[in-house]
Parts: sequence; C-alpha cells; structure tokens
Amino acid sequence: MQSDWQECTLGDAVTLKRGYDLPAKERRAGIVPIISSSGFSDTHAEAKVKGPGVVTGRYGTIGSVFFVEQDFWPLNTALYVQDFKGNDPRFVSYLLRTVNFHQFSDKAAVPGVNRNHLHTALVRLPCVEEQRQIAAMLKSLDIRIDLLRQTNVTLASIAQALFKSWFIDFDPVRAKAEVREPEGMDAALAALFPAEFEESALGSIPKGWTRSNLGAVCAAAKGSIQTGPFGSQLHASDYVEEGIPVVMPQDMQDRRVSEARIARVPQADADRLARHKLAVGDIVFSRRGDVGRHATVSKREVGWLCGTGCLLVRPGTQAKSPAYLSQALAHPTALEWLQRHAVGATMPNLNTGILEALPLLSPSDEVLHAFEQIVGPLESRITLNHAHAGSLSAVRDELLPRLISGKLRLPDAQEQVAEVIA
Repeated sequence: MQSDWQECTLGDAVTLKRGYDLPAKERRAGIVPIISSSGFSDTHAEAKVKGPGVVTGRYGTIGSVFFVEQDFWPLNTALYVQDFKGNDPRFVSYLLRTVNFHQFSDKAAVPGVNRNHLHTALVRLPCVEEQRQIAAMLKSLDIRIDLLRQTNVTLASIAQALFKSWFIDFDPVRAKAEVREPEGMDAALAALFPAEFEESALGSIPKGWTRSNLGAVCAAAKGSIQTGPFGSQLHASDYVEEGIPVVMPQDMQDRRVSEARIARVPQADADRLARHKLAVGDIVFSRRGDVGRHATVSKREVGWLCGTGCLLVRPGTQAKSPAYLSQALAHPTALEWLQRHAVGATMPNLNTGILEALPLLSPSDEVLHAFEQIVGPLESRITLNHAHAGSLSAVRDELLPRLISGKLRLPDAQEQVAEVIA
C-alpha cells in the first residue's frame, strides 16, 4: 500500500448530481450525446454539461460508468460528476468502476442509488500526476480493446456482406443470367457460379445447387447433432476453480466462446463426459431462451466440454466450408426459423430434431471452397482478435481495483501490461 495516498469519502473527491429530464418530444436534431443510465441513448441540439465528464446510473441500470469526451446531456436516470474538485476526470471514471453501487442502492423492484449515500463511500486518492499516469495506462488498454473489437466489426461486416451477396441475393448468378460480368471477382471465380436459376420447393435457386437441411448436411459430411449433458450428469456442485472449461449459453459472444465467466469441472468429470468434448469447427448452440445464439469452436477450446443447456453441432470431417455454415446459421432467416419452430410455452426450447430440420442451401463444392478461401481467414482473424481482447480485458479488470486502491505500484502494473501486449 502506498503511503502518500489519501483516504477520504467519495463526496470529498467529487460531487455527483442528478441528470436532467429530456422527454423524446422535446429533443431537437443535433450532435450532443444524451447519456442515460445505460450509456449513449440519443443526440440533442443542446448540452447541459461541459466535457470531459463522467456519468453513472442512478436508476434502473446501476454500476456502469461512462466517460464522455465532449459536452453532453445527462438524463435524469443518471448521476454525473458536477465537480471533480481538481481530480483527473478519467481517473475518476476508473475510480467509480471500483465502487460497489449495490451497497448504496435501495431494495425496490427497480434499483436506485441515492447520491448522498454514495458520497459516503470510502476511497483512496493519489496525487493528480499519479492519477493521470494510472488513467493513461488503463486508457491504453481500453483503446487496444476497442480497436480489436472495431476491427472485428469491420471483418464481420465484410464476411456477412459476401455471404449475403453469394447465397441470399445470388448476385453472381443474376449477373451471369443477365449476361453481365459479376462484380468484384475475376473470371476464374465467376466461372464457378451457374448462369441460370431453377425452381425448388422453397423457391428459385441457382441451377445445380440444392435445398437441404442442417441434419442432412452434417450427415453427408460424417458429422452429427447431439444434446449437451443433462443436469443429472453435470451438477452445479461439480464446478471447480481450476479445471476443464464448460461452454454454456452465457459464454457465447459474437459467434465466439468467451472465457470471462466460464465454469470448470475436474479432469475426471471431463473424461466421464468425453462424448461432449469439443473439436475444432464444432458449433455450440443455446438450447433454450435465445435459441439462435451459437459459437464456433476454435483450437483454443479443443477438449473443453459442451455444457448443459446446449446443443452440439459437429459439421463433420468432410465439411466443405465451416465459415459458410457459421454464417448461414447466424443469418436472420435461420434465426427467425428457429424462433418459429422452437417449443415451450414460457421459454423457447430447441431439440436435435428441430435443429436437424433447419433449412439450409447447399451450393456446389467449388463455390463453398472459394468462400472458405476468402472468409475462412477473416473468421480466423476475428477469433484471434476476440481472444486477445478477452485477455486484455481480463488484465485490465484485474489491475483496475488494485491500481485504484494503491495496492499495486504503477511500474509493476506497467510490466504486466507490457507482457500481455507483447
């Protein structure tokens, strides 16, 4: 613990104030961000507070903290820092992330925070120069994390656009049918697409392609679809701090597996449930609730377990394009079909029969191979970026409370950050 840090109440460090009412009917077109308890919600023509500023939830969503660079309008569901009292604004934003807001919330059905109670929270503050150094280091992590996520959004948009063009709108086929050169591809690639359509039970499709379903596609590629372990096979009491990760619906994020909150079981339990172990290219589906949610398994997750509440789609060793299958399963038409066919009165549920029956277009092997050559590397890069962002987030979340409390010296934290960034 650093001795030159001063302990005080949050109210001694900053003054929090309730935001301002602004009904939708009174908002005017502009570029001023409106910040609610859940973050950016709209824009307006007028600002109420000079930036940079810090906003946190007062009512409804509490505990989230938002740093705002420019002038802004904080809504009445939020608290904003009216006076930083000489402290660094960005450091204050990180400081507030370490405060247990729920300790100062009421017990009502919709939680709320009383700013006067929040002002009594005990905090520790270093000098302003050290505040700036700590904030700068944490900001550098946030910037890297945001850059990785933005890059993934761009890469995902490219992959989705190509999937839609080739397999939903059939742009190359339409161009050839109209005796035009398909856009964005050379002659060799264009030659892989047919030049006409044919009617099928589900409408007009490129000639030579077929309408199938997920079960048939997996079976043809020596794959399968199975249910994850039942609750009787895997209990909450089986989970341990260290062990083999178990992928649950909550761990599926942007078609990738997130390790942030993942549960683990002992090796003995993983071996007992060996038929549920994951392999590269597997797709884990949420079986209930958000039934369209799924994640594709990468090399990192090999040997992990498919968890309860999940279905495991194994495309098969002869699958022509895992990227195509993942994109097809994530497309709105597939998600809508799953929602319509899910069973359950109170919560949508899937089973292997429903998932097997999911309609799926089967393009030619040549086109699937070409799609994999283009989109496969994009998907791999997204997976790497997702994992790297997760590692950086874990480091930031571990360092944040220790840095803000003064329990960790800045040079030591910088060494840890340098290791994970290298």
